[in-house]
Amino acid sequence: MDFLPVFHNVKGKLCLVVGGGEVGKRKAEVLLEAGAKVRVVAPEIDPELAKQPGVENVMARFEAKYLEGVTLIIAATNDRSVNKVVSELAQARSIPVNVVDDPELCSFIMPAILDRSPLMVAFSSGGTSPVLTRMMRGKLETIIPQNYSRLAAFAERFRELVKTRVTNPAKRRIFWESALDGVIAEKVLTGDEASAETMLHKLLDSEDNIEHGEVYLVGAGPGDPDLLTFRALRLMQKADVVVYDNLVSKPIVEMTRRDAERIFVGKKRNDHTLQQEEINELLVSLAKEGKRVVRLKGGDPFIFGRGGEEIETLAAEGIPFQVVPGITAASGVASYAGIPLTHRDHAQSCVFVTGHLKDGTMNLDWEQLARPKQTVVVYMGLHGLGTLCSELIKHGMPDATPIALVQQGTTPNQRVITGTLATLPAIAEREKPQAPTLIIVGGVVTLREKLAWFHPHP
Repeated sequence: MDFLPVFHNVKGKLCLVVGGGEVGKRKAEVLLEAGAKVRVVAPEIDPELAKQPGVENVMARFEAKYLEGVTLIIAATNDRSVNKVVSELAQARSIPVNVVDDPELCSFIMPAILDRSPLMVAFSSGGTSPVLTRMMRGKLETIIPQNYSRLAAFAERFRELVKTRVTNPAKRRIFWESALDGVIAEKVLTGDEASAETMLHKLLDSEDNIEHGEVYLVGAGPGDPDLLTFRALRLMQKADVVVYDNLVSKPIVEMTRRDAERIFVGKKRNDHTLQQEEINELLVSLAKEGKRVVRLKGGDPFIFGRGGEEIETLAAEGIPFQVVPGITAASGVASYAGIPLTHRDHAQSCVFVTGHLKDGTMNLDWEQLARPKQTVVVYMGLHGLGTLCSELIKHGMPDATPIALVQQGTTPNQRVITGTLATLPAIAEREKPQAPTLIIVGGVVTLREKLAWFHPHP
């Protein structure tokens, strides 16, 4: 370990920044955010920095006298000889000094900072690669949301109470692990601190300090793992059980916690591992066992995902739940296929429909779907493709209307088959596409050759 990582309290203390340019401005702003008083010494000082409250501006060349009363120093000039003098004078007086991009002259390193105050994370490469430390900070940004600051403040508020009530240190650690990585934490992160406080008191009052379970209804998107939201990934990493179906791609399932139980409830046409009602009851049963359950659903849970039916059951049983929206197939698949859903020259509206109704028919509002200047997106319509095309033609849509069928969109196996309402059924019969597929009807399909950007590699 080349440096001892510490956090320095500079609140109300005078810190010196030598250099008034862009770099000096950034360093001064960090010190101000930490509550320091800042003295800036430079022949010229950035006008925005000079206007900052709490900044003492000294427009002059650096001299030793400006070290008087200073707690910490940052040298940020573009003249190494000046920076070296600052470093030598500071270290002779045992004042911590950092010289930007010059580790040899530093007595401390300014890290890359992930600020979730009062939770703080600092990254340092010992000055060898500031870019790498910033990249590492960026990676952690994706798994520690901004509102973790709220969770840290919540824990601070109840720290003394918990210490008084749970006197055994080992049990107290287990208590906080349960509270900060479960339903209570999720309530705080979503802004419902009142419910979180009630649950924390109940947890304190219970003999075994065990939380009840919760269900996370997570939209897994159309297939590409990169399209997951930060919140979806965070909940996937903390779930005890993962319940998923056929529309969730294997790479996404693999991103769940490795020791989590995985339950496949796959759904294909006329081939359901579990009926929907059984899935609903399974979610309730797992949550009542105290488990955190992620229900992964392809696309968005509320767009032909039957998510509403699942949370109706959870609500009726008093099971806490969250819903995490996902990128629906229409948006993700169309984008990867190079087909904009709306375009001023082709479509001023877009309609989503399912090609597989509850009674197994394809009895849609054909007159509404056949209107001009709109895009029609059909989910689960492969089996009824012939009916779809013939009915749209029958209700007034020109038989030359462009239509695309996208198989396994956004994945490396993506395949796009195009034609017209008159020709696509025969083309599909020859090409034999397999589910999952999405059908896009309308003039926007003609833009595919010009706008396609995603080129999968089988």
